[in-house]
This record gives sequence, structure tokens and C-alpha cells, in this order.
Amino acid sequence: MRVRVMVLAVVAALLAMTPPAQAATPAPGRAMWLWDRPDPADLVAFAVDHGVSEIFVSLPPDLAHDPSLGYYRDLRARTRAAGIAMSALGSETTYVDQPRVALAWQRSALSTGLFDGVHLDIEPWIHPDWKTARPALLDRYLALLSTLAGDTTLPVEADIAFWLDTIKVHGHRLDRQVIARVDAVTVMTYRHVATGPDGILALGAKAIEAATAAGKPVRLAVETNHLGDGPIALKQTFWSRPQPELTGVLAQVDAGVPAGSTYRGIAVHDYEGWRALAEL
Repeated sequence: MRVRVMVLAVVAALLAMTPPAQAATPAPGRAMWLWDRPDPADLVAFAVDHGVSEIFVSLPPDLAHDPSLGYYRDLRARTRAAGIAMSALGSETTYVDQPRVALAWQRSALSTGLFDGVHLDIEPWIHPDWKTARPALLDRYLALLSTLAGDTTLPVEADIAFWLDTIKVHGHRLDRQVIARVDAVTVMTYRHVATGPDGILALGAKAIEAATAAGKPVRLAVETNHLGDGPIALKQTFWSRPQPELTGVLAQVDAGVPAGSTYRGIAVHDYEGWRALAEL
């Protein structure tokens, strides 16, 4: 009896010395933008084949009352069966000037119960006021993000340009101001190489650091569509490059991100461009 008590005491002591298990960091995943309405079965089959865990789905202004609602219900049933999340994709630059319209779009979309979150591709840098009245524009932009994120309990994610750290809002970096207002960000690191001073990892480093400091998930992103024939356009996309090259570069990015960051993977823009690469 005494020996058993001693053994139990030793085991208890060892357990006390063992550090608690840490929560596993989610493996880097793949996401994908969807702008059109392709065949749902083909879309989901492609997503499964390419390891896509989330699709950002573009929607009409009032989905709850739109004739296309049946299409999105069908798509949701298929993505749910495949374990793929679906986020409502909002991308109107005019939302910056029409927050009530943006809020109505989001409320209509989420009222359908079809979505796991909201993905905002609102880019103030293409707004006419970017060059002429930027401070006021950015105030409206940040207020819009706060409004949309505050109106739902679902996660709200925003796309940002990789260079937003160079833009200041009231003395603070714009990328950090965006990150503070949403639940996650996707950084548009549009290059076709992983490493080097102009590669995906280098361009995404500042945003990854800022998101990690804020405890917010961050994705990087790549382009697959034709952007033009000039050297700057060509370096921003995987267009005309074979699928294995894209796969290899994305794997390099996954492996090259600093350990301990809140990096969650890569989003590919978009389904049509990615599918064209797969057919090369």
C-alpha cells in the first residue's frame, strides 16, 4: 500500500512539472474569391481538389429578396457538405460614401443564414478622393469598417494593400487602424515569387507583424488573372503560369512565414483565373 502511494505521488509530481499543452495553431489554408455564378457542383469540386477552406462569394445588393437566392442556397448546401466556409463578399467602393447602403447589403445577406462571415474588398485607394481629399476619405472608410464589424457577431475580414503601413491616419499607420476595426485581414501581396525583396513574404511582412501584435488572423493573397502585358502587371500575377508553379510558390510562403504569427494561409484571386491555370 505504501509503495502504491509513493508511485502515485511521483506520477502527480511529474504531471505537475509537465507544461500544459498549447492550443494548436491552425494549419495554413486556402481561400478564394468568387465573382460570378459558375455551376455549384463544379465550383465545389474544384475547391475541394485545391484545398480551399473558404470562399468569398460576391452577392447582389439585396440577396434576401433577389431572384438568385436559390443559387446561393444550393451553393451553401454543397459547401457545407464539403466542409467549406462561405463569406459574403462586399466590394463597392461607393460604400465609403454610402454606409447605410453597405449596412443594408450586409444585413440582407446575413439574414439568409447562408454565410459564416463577411469579407470586405473595399479599396479607398481607387476612390477619386484618394488624391484630393484623402484624410476625410480615410475617416469615412474606417468609420464604415467599424459600423459593419459592429453590426454582426460573425467575423468581418477586410482586404488591404500591402503598402498601407506607409499611409498615416492622424499619425497612425493605416494598416494598423484597419486591423483594429475588423476581425481579420487579407493582404494583397500580388507577386508570383515567394522570396526576395519584392516577393510575397517581404511584401506581407509588415502586415503580418501588425496583425500578430493585435492577435488577429492574417492571410496573404495572390492574383491569377491577366492584368496587362507590362513588366509591372506581369510580376503581379500567376496568369499564364502552370498550376504546379503556383502550388510550389504557395508552399514556399507557408513555410517562410515567421513561427508564432497569426498567419492563416493564402487567398487566391479568383476562381476563374485559378481554374484557367489548372487547365494549362
